[in-house]
Amino acid sequence: MTTQTRAVDHELIQAAAEVARTRCRGDNHTMAAAARAQDGRIVTAVNAYHFTGGPCAELVLVGAAAAQGAYELDTIVAVGDRDRGVVPPCGRCRQVLLDYFPALKVIVGEGDRIRTVLITDLLPESYVWADHQLEAEPTALLSTG
Repeated sequence: MTTQTRAVDHELIQAAAEVARTRCRGDNHTMAAAARAQDGRIVTAVNAYHFTGGPCAELVLVGAAAAQGAYELDTIVAVGDRDRGVVPPCGRCRQVLLDYFPALKVIVGEGDRIRTVLITDLLPESYVWADHQLEAEPTALLSTG
């Protein structure tokens, strides 16, 4: 695994933290996510906890971004409510994010160890479901942002 040092988008962390602080209430919404689209816009979302496995904030964000016409995401971060800070994506989210955005950058770590890594660094040696689309849409899936 070749992890490169990348700049941390602190504005994105602040956006997610603000949503976690102001919109996460009770047990149904405990995580917030923020992503920067390729065009610079920031999209935010919260999780929708449910005992059947409701979607994480990162997955809600994928749909919210699409609903706003932001189909290409550059960087994503999740933040927990009650000042828990940056929280790395779970395994399911890692796979979905890789499938939708193979060049996505993800902010992970805590305190002075916050860093930005590629989604492929979080899920090495993985199958990319989006591979089937490479022949039809090579520029959309191969852009590195």
